[in-house]
Amino acid sequence: MDIAILVFPGTNREKDMAMAVQTVTGKAPRMVWHKETDLGKLDLVILPGGFSYGDYLRCGAMAAHSPIMKEVLRHAARGTPLLGVCNGFQMLVETGLLPGALLRNQSLKFICKQVYLRAENNNNDFMRGFEAGQIINVPVAHGEGNYFADEDTIKTLNDQDRVAFRYCNENGQSDESAAINGSREHIAGILSADKKILGMMPHPENATQSWQANVSGLPLFTGMIGAITGA
Repeated sequence: MDIAILVFPGTNREKDMAMAVQTVTGKAPRMVWHKETDLGKLDLVILPGGFSYGDYLRCGAMAAHSPIMKEVLRHAARGTPLLGVCNGFQMLVETGLLPGALLRNQSLKFICKQVYLRAENNNNDFMRGFEAGQIINVPVAHGEGNYFADEDTIKTLNDQDRVAFRYCNENGQSDESAAINGSREHIAGILSADKKILGMMPHPENATQSWQANVSGLPLFTGMIGAITGA
């Protein structure tokens, strides 16, 4: 299995992501610098969190034009699974691989804390490790995580079961008590039309080790890697 984690100037979650992947696969993934222009054949591409290019212009906007992103687009066209977390999600939106936009948090403040998420479905390779409606507890760390899309896009995402995660409270309710950043319908993560691309703002990789707060993010990795290996 060949998994690549892309690294940009300002990326800071690549080691956390690599640890989560290695916990499941037993093998360290490849770290690929953003100036590379050939990813070769891959089973999974991961865009981790951080502050690529210092988040100048818009989060993920400059990284979306890095040399490596042509390869990301090529792999997306081939159906290679892509996972983008936090800044990686912002890059996927900026490249047009996922719809919508990620705006400044409604509070205009950076948010760094543990949050509850509800896995909305498990009918795709990324979510197969969860029960539909399962509640997990993972951290967020972002200043621009306020997901926005127009009414038609939101309807399409809902109708096609492409909302992967929603912010919720500890009881699984997505109401005002779960509104951490102003995201429409409390959306925390979405899937592409072919469900081969997942973008999410929270950090499941930081809930995969026994010494972390919990391991409720681990099913994301066991599920998607299990889908690749046929396990």
